[in-house]
Amino acid sequence: MIIHSNIRRWARCALGATIGLLGLANAGTAAAQQPTMAVHMVVPFSAGTTTDNVARVVGTPLGKRLGQPVIIDNRPGAGGSMGTEQVARAQPDGATLVMGTVGTHAINASLYRKLPYDPQKQFAPVAFVGYTPLLLVVPADSPAKTPADLARMAQRPKGITFASAGNGTSGHLAGELLAKLGGTMIHVPYKDGAQALTDLMAGNVDFMFYHPTAVLQHIKSGKLRALGVSSAERSKAAPDVPTLAEQGLAGFDLVAWFALYAPAATPAPALERLRAVANDTLMDPDTQSRLAVQGVEVRPMRGDELARFTGTEVTKWAELVKRSGAQVD
Repeated sequence: MIIHSNIRRWARCALGATIGLLGLANAGTAAAQQPTMAVHMVVPFSAGTTTDNVARVVGTPLGKRLGQPVIIDNRPGAGGSMGTEQVARAQPDGATLVMGTVGTHAINASLYRKLPYDPQKQFAPVAFVGYTPLLLVVPADSPAKTPADLARMAQRPKGITFASAGNGTSGHLAGELLAKLGGTMIHVPYKDGAQALTDLMAGNVDFMFYHPTAVLQHIKSGKLRALGVSSAERSKAAPDVPTLAEQGLAGFDLVAWFALYAPAATPAPALERLRAVANDTLMDPDTQSRLAVQGVEVRPMRGDELARFTGTEVTKWAELVKRSGAQVD
């Protein structure tokens, strides 16, 4: 009787274990069938802009390495401030990023009187993507052949106008600094760079500072002419165009840059994973070559380096904003 009782107990345990294993197997299968949570990369500018193009170049290989789809989410407005603010207030679960720019995470801090987010306190740095200079361009039929010509044109009674991709962008501030040459240069902000370029080529505005890849095709087609480069060194994308410093504007050295940020409270494990995978993505030769097509030069940074860089840029651009006299309410 004792033997039979032990056998029965053993059989019941074995059956229970089998049912448990089947349950685990079914649970694993169900989990495997659950859709992988997507990562939303917010682009605070319109589709087709340089920031959008950079985000799409990075997003696809980043998603493959993460094993999660990366969805590009364009949320333009207020010089990039609207979409950036939404990420600052997003759930810090590692599933939301913003493709930040020199505008959203440096210039806007001093340009806007009431910026609805703090670019340092409300964001955790993920990865520095790269940087690009700006080209000073005019319509092909413009009488201006040099920056000095623009200064002379600005002496006209009505002055001249310059376009930008919006208040707070690097193109806006570069134009304000050029306006220090004298005369009247009136800023005309657009919703995005594509609209600004269209009006520039139509002759509705007189000049614009913008990313090389966005304007080079129009220079080659004969619709625009480049007068200078905003950086201290010539652009690799347009090596034949002299810098503004070469043309007498000493100290003129402005570049646009792009970097990935997450909400500040993103958990450390999720943040470290994002940083590692993002930097692996940016070190990939294919990603770098595709970014080079956009005129962007990659410069890897660790998270702490990007945090210090952001702080330095906020201070640097605050001084430039003050010098330019630009301000947005």
